[in-house]
Amino acid sequence: MSDSQTVSAAVAKLYNTYPFPPEALLDEPPPGYNWRWNWLAAHNFCIGQKPQRQDIRILDAGCGTGVSTEYLVHLNPQASVVGIDLSIGALDVAKERCQRSGANRVEFHHLSLFDVEQLPGEFDLINCVGVLHHTSDPIRGIQALAQKLAPGGLMHIFVYGELGRWEIQLMQKAIALLQGDKKGDYRDGVQVGRQIFASLPENNRIVKYEKQRWSLENHKDEHFADMYVHPQEIDYNIETLFELIDASGLEFIGFSNPSFWDLERLLSKAPELVERAKELSDRQLYRLIELLDPEVTHYEFFLGRPPLVKTDWSDDKALLAAIPELNPCIEGFPSQCFFNYNYQIVNLSEPEFEFMQKCDANSTVADILTDGQLGLDEVRKLLQQQLILLAPA
Repeated sequence: MSDSQTVSAAVAKLYNTYPFPPEALLDEPPPGYNWRWNWLAAHNFCIGQKPQRQDIRILDAGCGTGVSTEYLVHLNPQASVVGIDLSIGALDVAKERCQRSGANRVEFHHLSLFDVEQLPGEFDLINCVGVLHHTSDPIRGIQALAQKLAPGGLMHIFVYGELGRWEIQLMQKAIALLQGDKKGDYRDGVQVGRQIFASLPENNRIVKYEKQRWSLENHKDEHFADMYVHPQEIDYNIETLFELIDASGLEFIGFSNPSFWDLERLLSKAPELVERAKELSDRQLYRLIELLDPEVTHYEFFLGRPPLVKTDWSDDKALLAAIPELNPCIEGFPSQCFFNYNYQIVNLSEPEFEFMQKCDANSTVADILTDGQLGLDEVRKLLQQQLILLAPA
């Protein structure tokens, strides 16, 4: 076999042994939401307005046991969804998961990312979470996916960051050394790893990191194996990440956790340094932030295929004519206090609350403002907070 085929076979063997993610199967739609998997919310975040179409095609590239696939179906009721994965064992779980919860607008294929061109047509949204860094050639993988992204389409990607996974890398290497010629026996690897953790002193750095960050999920062998005995892993920093992004040929839209990439949260006590940082390019600024806060365990971001016409709603006339509706990824509304798209608590003023109550997807901003005390700047604030979506007139 080629090196690529050898890696793919080893990865498939891991996930056939430990199907991942190991979340329980339900006989109902999954709880809550992940806004990155909701076409309306994701499009609004990336482009600044509600998409024109909702009857789209979605690809879950490396779907595993179908946790993300199930959400993609239920959160996008007009979309058709395709899931692909290397592991037959994981796909079997994914099929049962979606069947049991009524996620019936989905089809699955036993397929590598590298062979995604075998699927017919293009996709408006591609989700690839926790996959590229486990391939033998992430650049080839992202290029293959990019070829399947439709014009105006969005791709959501999640890959590992090296700075925040340093202790994990050490444990991976320690387990491999102790396994010796049994490396590739994943059940043995999990046993060895658990013995190491049970034996190390409590003040050991690797033990402390595991307890602080991962122990709640790693009590399941599936999570432990995915983290510590995976046969293939490539971790990134900002510089290598953008080499991957540039190779895709797609447009970098932005990180989907933008608050992390705000320098002022780190250097607010030194405004002169924040001012100096304005001379940096975006990529230099991202690198500075991860160097100052090396807890970066992963990067999650959106790419897009042009044409991508972003709307900033700076024109008052266009804003007044727009039709607002609530972001579908909020919880606890109607109330002045509720959870936003990131499950953060939001407290609305009375005028903001009254405005949002009238966002019925039929009335224009001008119609709603005739009876209220809110101004256009406050409407823009609601949009900036991702609490409402706007459809152009």
